[in-house]
Amino acid sequence: MALDTVDFVNRLISNGYSHLCVVPCSFAKNVINEVINNPNIEYIPSASEAIGISIAAGLKMSGKKPIVIVQSSGLTNMGSNITSLLKPYGITFPILTSWRTYKDGDSEIQHEHLATQLPELIKAYGYEYSVLSKDSLERSIQEINRCDSSFTIGIIKKDTFTKVELNNEHKIDLSSYIPRSKFLINLNENFKDTDTLFIGTTGNTAREIYSFMPNTNNFYMAGNMGGALSLGLGASMAGKKVIVCGGDAEFVMHMGGLTTAGRYENLDLTYILFDNEQNKSTGGQNTYQSHVDYIAIAKASNIKVEEKVITSLDKFSEIINDIKKTSQVKFICVKCGLDDETPRPPLDVVKVNKL
Repeated sequence: MALDTVDFVNRLISNGYSHLCVVPCSFAKNVINEVINNPNIEYIPSASEAIGISIAAGLKMSGKKPIVIVQSSGLTNMGSNITSLLKPYGITFPILTSWRTYKDGDSEIQHEHLATQLPELIKAYGYEYSVLSKDSLERSIQEINRCDSSFTIGIIKKDTFTKVELNNEHKIDLSSYIPRSKFLINLNENFKDTDTLFIGTTGNTAREIYSFMPNTNNFYMAGNMGGALSLGLGASMAGKKVIVCGGDAEFVMHMGGLTTAGRYENLDLTYILFDNEQNKSTGGQNTYQSHVDYIAIAKASNIKVEEKVITSLDKFSEIINDIKKTSQVKFICVKCGLDDETPRPPLDVVKVNKL
């Protein structure tokens, strides 16, 4: 059994819920898609879980009825907000988190701990939890309402909701752009069998690096979204030549990494932002960041930038050749299209702790 997603969202609306603050999760993608499609409830894509929960607090304190949806690993990003804002001020609203399972070789390793310890984390925050019903719409809405009026976190399990596709006006067409794989193959050709360290950020970036860059020195960062640049900064401070491959969603999650990296002009650190305008690994939802000037933000952080967005392989090759010869902190923004889904890297190449 699964809840009819359209009926579920319409019941949320009839119960007065007004906003959905989200960091996308594949378990909740159908609800997210329906909220994006539905003009009667507002979708708020949030750069991080901490930002989403703070927005929701402001909405609730101002008389609105928000709901927050995140994945279980993202619930940890909320710890300070929950314990230093919601609890002491007595602010309640529904927080819904996925409960990701874990199986060696068939799951992202960041889910291993919370696959068993999620209830203990929720209890440590001073909350109770309730698993959202999959077979009763009435009961699921009752559980949401309980979360709205008490310190209770709702848990979403896999396949809780029926499938919903985004309406055409919300889909992204990147067919005119070169897929990211072509740029990654270029990096593989330029840096194969060298000591240059590549860090692939959370989600499909790391997976595609595994598939298309077999001859480079790679670290596949399965979790810690938003932390790839800071990880690379630490490695470069230790003397390594580092290239971080990131994405538009992870760029905004912890932008303090940019301002910190900008203090160190002479390190050998390059941050390549592959902008595909979406959260590809959680259902392809638009990141709604067309208003963000990534290059200007990096430049304002005192990082040397390539002044224009790169869309061609020829220009990319030219810049990569310069990077091979120089040592500096540099930022590059590449507009790219999509590739077919690639497999997760096997556990033995992911679960390493030496660079």
